Amino acid sequence: MKQKSDFKDRVVLVTGGTKGIGRGIAEGFLSAGAKVIVCARNAPEQLPNFEGHSAEFMACDVREADAGRAMIARIVEQHGRLDVLVHNAGGSPGVDAATVSPRFHEGVIRLNLTAALHMAQSANATMQTQTQGGVIVFISSVSALRPSPG
Repeated sequence: MKQKSDFKDRVVLVTGGTKGIGRGIAEGFLSAGAKVIVCARNAPEQLPNFEGHSAEFMACDVREADAGRAMIARIVEQHGRLDVLVHNAGGSPGVDAATVSPRFHEGVIRLNLTAALHMAQSANATMQTQTQGGVIVFISSVSALRPSPG
């Protein structure tokens, strides 16, 4: 018999946790008993949930390092800790790479590369002060290995 993970009394942050893979990850942690916070730039129509337990939403543009730090501070203030950061936020809208602006490219790099670093630094600073530490998980995409049109 497969034993179910127990995350009761654990606090989990899933960036980009309102849709797609992030939503599935959030619902998985909810099913394991965790208190789950999801963030995105805009609130979803429906929060991730599992059997009557819903994630909490915090609006945050993780491309802004100060916003990420403030969100983690707010989580610790409200919940007393942060046990898991799943950095899932990322992506790139389909564009014509030959003609899109340099500013667009810079935004994609900020979202997919530097946001992960800043979020990990902020989470680590909190987790280093906790007796049980914490865990940081990065979600990546096969898009890095597979060409796409444009």
